Amino acid sequence: MSLYKSNELKLYNSMTSEKEVFNSILDGRVGMYVCGPTVYSNVHLGNCRTFISFDMIYRYLRHLGYKVRYVRNITDAGHLTDDADQGEDKISKKARLEQIEPMEVVQRYTLDFHKVMQQFNSLPPSIEPTATGHIVEQIKIIEDILEKGFAYVVDGSVYFDVKKFNDDHQYGKLSGRNLEDMIANTRELAGQSEKKNPQDFALWKKASPEHIMRWPSPWGDGFPGWHLECTVMSSKYLGEQFDIHGGGMDLKFPHHECEIAQGEAAHGCSPVNYWLHANMLTLNGQKMSKSTGNSILPAELFSGDNDFMEKPFAPSVIRFFMMQAHYRSILDFSNDALVGAEKGFNRLIDALEIIEDLPVSDNSSVDVKAWKAKCYAAMNDDFNTPILIAELFDMIKSIHAIKDGKAQISKQDKDDLVSTFHAFFYDVLGLQTASSESNNADSEALNAAMQLIIDLRANARADRDFATSDKIRDDLAKAGIQLKDGVDGTTYSVK
Repeated sequence: MSLYKSNELKLYNSMTSEKEVFNSILDGRVGMYVCGPTVYSNVHLGNCRTFISFDMIYRYLRHLGYKVRYVRNITDAGHLTDDADQGEDKISKKARLEQIEPMEVVQRYTLDFHKVMQQFNSLPPSIEPTATGHIVEQIKIIEDILEKGFAYVVDGSVYFDVKKFNDDHQYGKLSGRNLEDMIANTRELAGQSEKKNPQDFALWKKASPEHIMRWPSPWGDGFPGWHLECTVMSSKYLGEQFDIHGGGMDLKFPHHECEIAQGEAAHGCSPVNYWLHANMLTLNGQKMSKSTGNSILPAELFSGDNDFMEKPFAPSVIRFFMMQAHYRSILDFSNDALVGAEKGFNRLIDALEIIEDLPVSDNSSVDVKAWKAKCYAAMNDDFNTPILIAELFDMIKSIHAIKDGKAQISKQDKDDLVSTFHAFFYDVLGLQTASSESNNADSEALNAAMQLIIDLRANARADRDFATSDKIRDDLAKAGIQLKDGVDGTTYSVK
């Protein structure tokens, strides 16, 4: 029997501000959408915390036996500099500053994002759609919303009519805002905007002549609104109504609020059953900010090349540190906190090394069954990883007592202890031992070295130096590395 049938999982639903028993729409299956990164710069640590939190949630749902379709998008167009309807597209702005194509920006920072998440041992989502790959679907849903009277066109742009929507729906219910209060508190001068009301948001923006990223539409050349992208991609791959929508706390308003409005306007139903939000990070007690210099990138943490930490910290130590706080709580990064987390992480590693060789007895003085139940109870209580980790540490005391002959454990209980400890350390918390991280680092180093060799061989072939080209290929083959030339370039495999 799947574990989800015997475990009552409760989630904190941001829509109701209460913990609710989780019941998936389809038995044994979960549809989960998480707002992904806007790929115009290196992924920052705050974003990493959100994605690591939902990776943990994804892992636990799978551990319980659910078949999870996890969709996390890549925003590669339409996200403006002020996160609303004004300003410049962040990717276009970066491309203009660096004098490169927007898709070069997208490629560079998508690869960076994937690399960092792999270093944090996060599982890839089931589907990772891009905004630019779904322009046709976005135009179609805008046409549907226009037809139903919840949007209007102004000079090539299309805006969602929030006031009209609010006549029969409730705009602001996720974030606890009241539209009348929002309108009353608005001080925008009449005629300053082409929108009917300041609260209206763009479904499609007309592209100015200098705007790089643009697509044809029934309303003229333009680009999609940021909020619309997620509505389209979530409904395409998960349906008009799905189980879980996640993201950072900062997305609750206006982004997720607008998603709800778009979904209800287009499909006539509330799109999501459970809204989950991860909280923010601070650095030394202050908000992380590039402008003030109070900011640090994951790579700078891994290398130690920063002004905040006394030494480098391994990705698993940083991930473990994040797991020590509940995903809905604010987490402060500091040197002392990471040093302390590293000590705790090493205690778990020591226990993993000891646990396999514990002596067994005919009887047990350690109640593994009760401990295991506490571990599941922690995770079933809105993924309470701090309590789970406390339970792991509590068992470490018993592990040392058994090792020292001060407690006993039967073979059956030992097997249950080992499998449970491993399941929560590796599969649920997503932690790795140093050897696992080293293997990943070795693999990255080999890929980089092989790419250099492949490039040198390509240069030799371009110069018609076939003797050198053949020697590289043959000597690598002797070393157990086979090169394969194809239409998309040269790849390698290790025998």
